[in-house]
Amino acid sequence: MIYFIGAGPGAADLITVRGQKLLEKADVVIWAGSLVNEELLKNCRECAQIYNSAKMTLEEVLEVMKNAEKSRKTTVRLHTGDPCLYGAIREQMDELEKLGIKYESVPGVSSFCGAAASLNLEYTLPNVSQSVIITRLAGRTDVPEKESLKSLAQHNATLVLFLSSGMCEKVQAELLDAGIPAKTPAALVYKASWADEKKVLCTVGTLAESAKANDISKTALIIVGDVVSHTSYERSKLYDPSFTTEFREATK
Repeated sequence: MIYFIGAGPGAADLITVRGQKLLEKADVVIWAGSLVNEELLKNCRECAQIYNSAKMTLEEVLEVMKNAEKSRKTTVRLHTGDPCLYGAIREQMDELEKLGIKYESVPGVSSFCGAAASLNLEYTLPNVSQSVIITRLAGRTDVPEKESLKSLAQHNATLVLFLSSGMCEKVQAELLDAGIPAKTPAALVYKASWADEKKVLCTVGTLAESAKANDISKTALIIVGDVVSHTSYERSKLYDPSFTTEFREATK
């Protein structure tokens, strides 16, 4: 069996209990060494075979998986965050299906959740924003034209940008071009939950200079929207005494 496991945003103790238990019993571990915290490998058995996928191609990863399966070994494919976001897992799964190899996914804590925790931020504040758009700026890898940052920004939803902190000048320009006011709150969170985490509050108009001033050019999320300042929101109806729910009656 191949297990695709989300390692969490960085801190070694943010992997799920299920993920850690599988990691502890794995015979083969293929981990995303460029992004996953190496401390997690301390959970592996001494006899486990460890491969760093940062130095491997898809074909090489699949070859390790096939050989492990032939030997009836348990393989863990350890991805950063939650592998369903920018994890390049579907192409691996499709090939495993062609080979008749069983696999299973174990979700993890995404870095966009880790970044919110670092900022004590709620993405969905009543009467401020009820939608979160997770996206990335087009770079060496394109995005569909209909999902351009300029187009998505016009929804005025909360934006969370992966894989874009090295292009902050372009991000800022596209947001401003989309009509987002320069004073709109924004944040940069570098390596959320890691020991060397950085969190920088800024605005859309100061995004590029803030990134440069704090030497942030990779491994960071960009968050844009009024939720960053967490002001001018309405109280939740769920806990409002005047609001009836399935579990309690409203009181005057």
